[in-house]
Amino acid sequence: MRLLLIGFPEEEVQRILKETGIPVIPVPEHFKGLKVREILERTCEKAGIWTDRKFVIMHGVDNETLKRVISIVRGISRERVIFATTTETSLEWPLERLLHELIQEDEYFRAMREAKKQVPRGPYLDLGIGKG
Repeated sequence: MRLLLIGFPEEEVQRILKETGIPVIPVPEHFKGLKVREILERTCEKAGIWTDRKFVIMHGVDNETLKRVISIVRGISRERVIFATTTETSLEWPLERLLHELIQEDEYFRAMREAKKQVPRGPYLDLGIGKG
């Protein structure tokens, strides 16, 4: 079980480590060309902030741990954070590709939430569909 942290200041990295109890890898910019699997095998003490977004990529966590990590990170970081878990496919991708995919997904889901807000809510016309 590990957490890859991207875009977090050192103070937040240390708080996430302390509050989750899960080993963290603050990812430096020069790792972005490495496969995610390779990064998980490394250690790094400090990374610096090299992206304008924050990412938490969770590896080997169960659903309860995932929920707990999300709650802890949201309590620590004031900025928006993109969360993800690793998959067999994403482990083989260079980190830069994974981050690009995560940004695209995040923008898509944000647009979908915004579009839902634009749809007028009830009362709806009862068309009697499914009634005998």
